[in-house]
Amino acid sequence: MTLIQQIITIGLCIAATMCTRFLPFLLFRENQSTPAYIIYLGKALPSAVFAMLAVYCLKNTDVISGTHGLPELLAIAVTAAVHIKWRNMFLSMLAGTAAYMILIQFIF
Repeated sequence: MTLIQQIITIGLCIAATMCTRFLPFLLFRENQSTPAYIIYLGKALPSAVFAMLAVYCLKNTDVISGTHGLPELLAIAVTAAVHIKWRNMFLSMLAGTAAYMILIQFIF
């Protein structure tokens, strides 16, 4: 990449970052009520992202050979149990990831 291309790339990254940071404040003023679809997205998207993450993590699981997906299944069980008990997505993801890493490094 030439120097000009690097400068243009960095400038575009800065502009995109600033747009994503400032645009919500410009679109949704403090004195106006938040639109219903934005409130709905705020409630629905965290669960949807969590589900997409689970599908992405399990897409290459081979249940026919090897460990037959047992580490993945146990990590999902840990994730579900932690989430049911504490209702904290970050803690659930952290516990499930830690359980999976421990299972594949030391047990399977």
